[in-house]
Amino acid sequence: MEPDTTDLRAGAPIHDSLLALLPLVGVWRGAGTGVSPGGHAPIAGGTPIASAGAEFAYGQQVTFAHDGRPFLSYEARAWLVDPSSGDVIRQAWRETGFWRAGATEDDFEVVLASNTGQAMQYAGVAGDLRWELTSTSLVPAATAKPVDAERRLYAILNSAGGPELVYAAELAPAGRPLATHLHARLSPA
Repeated sequence: MEPDTTDLRAGAPIHDSLLALLPLVGVWRGAGTGVSPGGHAPIAGGTPIASAGAEFAYGQQVTFAHDGRPFLSYEARAWLVDPSSGDVIRQAWRETGFWRAGATEDDFEVVLASNTGQAMQYAGVAGDLRWELTSTSLVPAATAKPVDAERRLYAILNSAGGPELVYAAELAPAGRPLATHLHARLSPA
């Protein structure tokens, strides 16, 4: 049994079907900002973090690991921070799941579950150090806020300080159009 690894030089070789996802493998950590979508405020510890349309700052760690099989395990953890001082206010959302090889070498699928009560499936297309995902199914738990759609874009930028994983997410709360929700810049941890 091979343990998960975030180091491409250690552990099982990455599965050939994941070559389009290979640059994501690792632990990424950084900060971002978000906007609470209209009609739905993200939940942190059962309490809305902000009223609809309010901006917030957060820290985040994202892990992409593999064990040699044709998927990456994925975990994202976020915490709310004071935008002025950067001090942690409290833990926020978490999601976990799998990024899987798709039907062609540039296609992939993502299956996630979130502490906000969402079970999410996405279809994605890989490009030159960028990955675009669009929701195909978002199923809320009985107590979760319904969401009609989500779209995400991840990209790796090579800056003077080294590589950065940047992403942006748009969210459509039930009955509302897609709108800007999150964006962040993460560096290798």
